[in-house]
Amino acid sequence: MLLLFAGGDALAQPGLAAVTVTPGTDGSQTYTVTIQILLLMTVLSMLPAALIMMTSFTRVIIVLAILRQALGTAQTPSNQILLGLALFLSLFIMSPVLEKAYQDGLKPYLDEQIGAEQALEKAAAPFRTFMLDQTRQADLLMFTRISGKSSLPSRDEVPFSLLLPSFVTSELKTAFQIGFLIFLPFLVIDLVVASVLMAMGMMMLSPMIISLPFKLMLFVLVDGWSLIMGTLAASFYL
Repeated sequence: MLLLFAGGDALAQPGLAAVTVTPGTDGSQTYTVTIQILLLMTVLSMLPAALIMMTSFTRVIIVLAILRQALGTAQTPSNQILLGLALFLSLFIMSPVLEKAYQDGLKPYLDEQIGAEQALEKAAAPFRTFMLDQTRQADLLMFTRISGKSSLPSRDEVPFSLLLPSFVTSELKTAFQIGFLIFLPFLVIDLVVASVLMAMGMMMLSPMIISLPFKLMLFVLVDGWSLIMGTLAASFYL
């Protein structure tokens, strides 16, 4: 009976407020720790999508996948190796952006110099600049027209809802252009080998088996991995 009465008294007491907003002296608002943790968990759940769509990862992984297809090495390198290469190369390419976002947004917020909203705006600014530099004007105009806006906003006023699909579309186009240039020399080797085999009457022998050593030799002689990695990294800051 005592436990029941104690439980009833506990239920009768008012619980913790789900949302508590504390106004600041400068007009800003501070939320409870519970809401901050909820927002943080929501942001963390979206990190994989942000990694793919807001960085150089998309261009790098597509080019590496086309390179593997052009070489004709099936699953060599494996998907895990390609993803690892794309991830760490993307970290190298994005390091100036990440450093600026940390210095302008995250570090002042951790030092309690600015609020969460202001920190988010300052941290997003370097990503906005990076994405705008890699986005084609034609793609921005296309999505602006689809969204129903009469004119393209200024560079500082382009919303992320408009910038993100434009950036991804531009990255896909650039990645396939680079992949096409990579594919051409290996395609020439395949055509030459297939023509020689046809002239010799060896139609039952797969040209892929014969051309693979020649493609690997060409790729090694031109120091292909250094050339591909260097070209991909330089393509973002030319």
